Amino acid sequence: MLYIVTALKSEAQAFVEKYSLTKTSSDGYTIFENENFRVIVSGVGVESAKKAATFLLKKFSHSSEDRFINVGICGANKSHKIGTLLNIGSIIYRGASHTLNRSSLHAITCADEEISKDQYEIVDMESFGFHKALKERQNHFIFKVVSDHFEPNKVTKDGTKKLIFNVIDEIIKEVAR
Repeated sequence: MLYIVTALKSEAQAFVEKYSLTKTSSDGYTIFENENFRVIVSGVGVESAKKAATFLLKKFSHSSEDRFINVGICGANKSHKIGTLLNIGSIIYRGASHTLNRSSLHAITCADEEISKDQYEIVDMESFGFHKALKERQNHFIFKVVSDHFEPNKVTKDGTKKLIFNVIDEIIKEVAR
């Protein structure tokens, strides 16, 4: 089973359309699922992502084959093109660095609020919460898609869904390795 945490419903909608997922709800969470995927919409922020990932761990039984994935959009500097998929290998949160259990060239800064200045290379608002909830599990991954160059006001729901949809096959291929 692939367990996917997205902050926004528009991020989840890409998976819903690609894999014909059905909508359910549990304990206040919107969940989309089929026999291979379970996608939960966490809401924005570190605590929201941590709570949603923890909910998935407690609510469902898991095998060592299961994968947990945080998928979402991120801001980045102009060295990263809009639509680029980034496999995150480390997270910087409140000045401390946290490494995932695999090598990747991309480090992300997790912020507690939207960033509209070019002060980081890559930034999001959920990665640290997701990682904190799942750091004891080997099979957790973070994939971010560049949605803007520190212009969050230009990000739309439809644009977000399209950005995620365009990289789903690449995400699934990476996770299957």
